[in-house]
Amino acid sequence: MNEENGKAALVGLQHLLAMYAGAVAVPLLIGTGLGMDAQQMTYLISMDIFMCGLATLLQLTVTKYFGIGLPVILGCAIQVVGPAIMIGSQAGIGAVFGSIIVAGLFLMVTAGIFSKIKVLFPTIVTGTVITVIGLTLIPVAIGKMGGGDVSMSNFGEPRYLLQAFVTIALIIGIQAFGRGFIRSIAVLIGLAGGTLLAYFMGDVNFSAISQAPVFQVPHPFYFGMPTFDIVSIILMIIIVIVCMVESTGVYFALGEITEQEVTGEDLKRGYRTEGLAILLGGIFNTFPHTGFSQNVGLVQLSGIKTRLPIYFAAIFLIILGLFPKIGALAQVIPEAVLGGGMLVMFGMVAVAGMRMLSKVDYNNDKNLLIVAVSIGFGLGFNMIPQLFDRLPETLQLFTSNGIVMSSLTAVVLNLVLNGLKTKE
Repeated sequence: MNEENGKAALVGLQHLLAMYAGAVAVPLLIGTGLGMDAQQMTYLISMDIFMCGLATLLQLTVTKYFGIGLPVILGCAIQVVGPAIMIGSQAGIGAVFGSIIVAGLFLMVTAGIFSKIKVLFPTIVTGTVITVIGLTLIPVAIGKMGGGDVSMSNFGEPRYLLQAFVTIALIIGIQAFGRGFIRSIAVLIGLAGGTLLAYFMGDVNFSAISQAPVFQVPHPFYFGMPTFDIVSIILMIIIVIVCMVESTGVYFALGEITEQEVTGEDLKRGYRTEGLAILLGGIFNTFPHTGFSQNVGLVQLSGIKTRLPIYFAAIFLIILGLFPKIGALAQVIPEAVLGGGMLVMFGMVAVAGMRMLSKVDYNNDKNLLIVAVSIGFGLGFNMIPQLFDRLPETLQLFTSNGIVMSSLTAVVLNLVLNGLKTKE
């Protein structure tokens, strides 16, 4: 491996560590919610990691019909957790994966229709959405900094705070005073330093490595043949559309950072690839994929905007999915350390959105209203989703997601107040 590839591999490892906790959270939550045993959980997590890598490879590689060609990492969407548990509990595990297969086919077939929505995403909309993506994720990072769960009796213990703030300090120090390549892997060094500190404090648990099997082969329909329940299918299609709205914000954010124009054709290939990844996920028993926001901040922070590191990250994910013991290594990073790294990255996502919003003409009071209300809805509804507890569950899938509510609000208000203008 030459020096360039070696550096790209390290940056790719940094991307992997940034998204790993979020990627494994979805199968962990769904598997626990559906009462799966240890063997089933191991398969579910391994295939999730494997399919994240495969889906990312598909999205990186541009062909006539597939691949958006941006440095994006695809991971399992957290929005699917509640609906998947509900479908599995009411209609069986086969209905979960049957609905995912149909939703993937739906997105592949309708990609061309949805790609025409680019005109609905001028700078004022994309800047607002990207800002909200970053700001709504920051509380997740804060929770991890305290140990992972606010309900824990020892949440916020000084040792957790020390680990989190040392991680943040390392990242800031390397970003401020580091040079060249060392500066581009500031997050990786911060996570490594924070984990080393946690190890000496007795907070690194290696049990995940010992419990994981050596090798895990992808197995189509591992949980049995899919079943096709119409209500479950409609619900999963709604979830996939929600994921697509979030991915659109990620694509535009990466386009802005890498100075690449995201065209309607790019979006069409991107949506079609997401559909293919979701279809394959249904066959191999994992869950819908979406563009991961946390990696957007890392692209900006590292300053490396090419796809090569993401190719390495995708390959690493595939290997980790096949060899769960290796994959378990990433699980030894304590929650507080991850929280420190996430805080910096999510903050960078928010700043990327603010930079876009700085280009908006605020002499136009309508633009002030669009940004103010959209950010207010996005942050407010995300913090107190109970506001909509009396609405039907299907509507709550939208209202409880601040990113989606902000996106829809910004698009609708911009259409009503500014029309289909191409300039702010």
